[in-house]
Amino acid sequence: MAELPDVRFLTVAEVAQIMRVSKMTVYRLVHAGELPAVRFGRSYRVPESAVTDALQRPVADVG
Repeated sequence: MAELPDVRFLTVAEVAQIMRVSKMTVYRLVHAGELPAVRFGRSYRVPESAVTDALQRPVADVG
């Protein structure tokens, strides 16, 4: 059997806490495709590596 990579998944609430945004903002990022996620039943799980990548991306100051 093939080895699965060691991936740690976070809940939407955990991602929101790490990114210091609301859970709704995390859901918006997931639905917009800006934050990859896997759906387990009725909930989403986000790879921890995707969160760290999103936090390291430069943010444009609009306005």
